[in-house]
Amino acid sequence: MNAFATARALLFLTPAAALSGRPPEPAKAEKAVPAAEARPMLKPLKGAVAKVYKTVDGWRLQVHVFFPNGHRPGEKRPAMVFFFGGGWIGGAPGHFRRQAQHLADLGMVAICPEYRTRNRCGTPPFACVEDGKSAMRWVRAHASELGVDPDRIAAGGGSAGGHVAACTAFIPGFDSPNDDLSVNPAPNALVLFNPVIDTTRKGYGWERLGSRQKDISPVHHVRTDAPPTIIFHGTADTTVPFENVQRFQRLMLEKGNRCELVPFEGRSHGFFNKGPDFARCVALMDRFLASLGYLRMPDRGTAGQVGGGGATHD
Repeated sequence: MNAFATARALLFLTPAAALSGRPPEPAKAEKAVPAAEARPMLKPLKGAVAKVYKTVDGWRLQVHVFFPNGHRPGEKRPAMVFFFGGGWIGGAPGHFRRQAQHLADLGMVAICPEYRTRNRCGTPPFACVEDGKSAMRWVRAHASELGVDPDRIAAGGGSAGGHVAACTAFIPGFDSPNDDLSVNPAPNALVLFNPVIDTTRKGYGWERLGSRQKDISPVHHVRTDAPPTIIFHGTADTTVPFENVQRFQRLMLEKGNRCELVPFEGRSHGFFNKGPDFARCVALMDRFLASLGYLRMPDRGTAGQVGGGGATHD
C-alpha cells in the first residue's frame, strides 16, 4: 500500500483500531472502473442502430434501435423499450435482442437501452433507475426522428430490467440533473418478465439499498391511472418470489388499473428466454400489445412466431 493509500485508509479506522495502531481490515476487492477517457462503448447489437442517449461520468450510454422495414422519420409507430436484467450488477442490452427484432419485424420500433451497472460502472441500483428514466425521456423527446408515436411507448424488461421499466412508471424522483424534466419518462404500457417489484425484505435487493428500500420499490408506489401491465412470472421463482407479483397485481386492480399476471407453473427465474416458454411469452406479449392497438393480430396460428409473420403494426 503506498503512502497516500495508507493515509486514506487511516481516516476510516474504527476507534478501537486507531488506538491499537492496527492497520484496517482489507476491503473486498471491487472491479476496477476504467478512467473516463478509456471507457469503451458497446458495439451495436446485430440488426440495430446505436445512438448515444446520455453521457454521465464519462460513460456514453446508448440505445440500440431496431427499425422496421420501410421505416421513415416522422412516422408514428408504436415503440417498445426493453431493459436487460442482471440484478443491477451485470447484464447487457442483448438480453432482449430476439424480442426486439421480432417486434421490429412486425412494424414496431424496438429499443434496447444500456444503463449503468455495478460491474461495468461501479454504481448502485439507484443509478439504474435514473438511467432508465433518461432513456425513456430520450425516446419520447426524439419520437419524430425515430418515427415513434410519443403516446404509444411501452417499456419492458426482465428481472432487474423489469424493475427499471416499472420504476419509470411508478417511482418519483431519481431524475438526472441533465434531463429535460418537461418530458414525461412514464411508459404507456408495461410488459414485465419476472420483474423485481418489491425491494424490501419481502422481495429482492434490499440489502443493497440500506434505509431506502422502499424508495425504488414499485409495489410501494402503486397509483391510479397506471399504465396497463402484463407480467410473466414463474411460480417456483426463488429469486423474485411469486407472491411479490401477486401482491402487485392485487394493488393495481384495487386502484382500478389493468394488470394481467400470467403464471408459469413450476418455472424458476429467467424462464422466459428459454425453450417453449420463450415462444409462449412472445405470443402473449403480442396479444397484449394488440389489445392496446400497438399490433394487429393476423389469422390464428401465426401470432407470436418469431420471424414467422405473427401480428403486424397497425
